[in-house]
Amino acid sequence: MRKVTVIAYDEGWPAEFENAAAELHGMLESDCLDVQHIGSTAVPGLAAKPVIDLLVIVSDIEALDRFEEDFRHLGYQSKGENGLPGRRYYERGGNERTHHVHCYGQGNPEVFRHLAFRDFLKANPQVAAAYGELKIKLAQQYPLDIEQYINGKQAMVQEIEKKAIGEI
Repeated sequence: MRKVTVIAYDEGWPAEFENAAAELHGMLESDCLDVQHIGSTAVPGLAAKPVIDLLVIVSDIEALDRFEEDFRHLGYQSKGENGLPGRRYYERGGNERTHHVHCYGQGNPEVFRHLAFRDFLKANPQVAAAYGELKIKLAQQYPLDIEQYINGKQAMVQEIEKKAIGEI
């Protein structure tokens, strides 16, 4: 069972991202077009689960499948599309998760959504603070129920996403 832990922003998260991004760039070489730090650990000052989310943009999502063994060698477990067509998703750390890798082909609209969400929170510290407070409250309320934690923040995530992509 995964414990839900939300902690204060850690100044070491950008370096953890850089290390993981360098590993992935080195492994994927020319197939990798870009690696971006996304999720709450990418937003300075935002409380977060201590899991580094990486967004990997590749030239051909199908070609990524040939790297399954390489991902395993780096400690990642493949989750396939994990509910989102056109994505390849990997986790590192098992129940003590440390990294999530979200891979998309160039031009996939999910890339824009992830980056818009991150950038909106960076540009709106008051919204980021409210989001962080909600996450802390939910982690305290549901310390052993990741699904309830995720469900509890869903309405706020959707509201932020709409603002981030200009629908509100």
